[in-house]
Amino acid sequence: MKKYLWNMGVLLSAVLFIIYGIYRGELRVIFTKAVTICLECVGIG
Repeated sequence: MKKYLWNMGVLLSAVLFIIYGIYRGELRVIFTKAVTICLECVGIG
């Protein structure tokens, strides 16, 4: 039971941090970096 509560606490905090990052506008930055990296891997960018 203790491990279950620990896992749920970690999961909840991860979800909260993801929501906070989206609220701050970090989603756009992450997608921009991901597209840049993908284009460099393919050799286009």
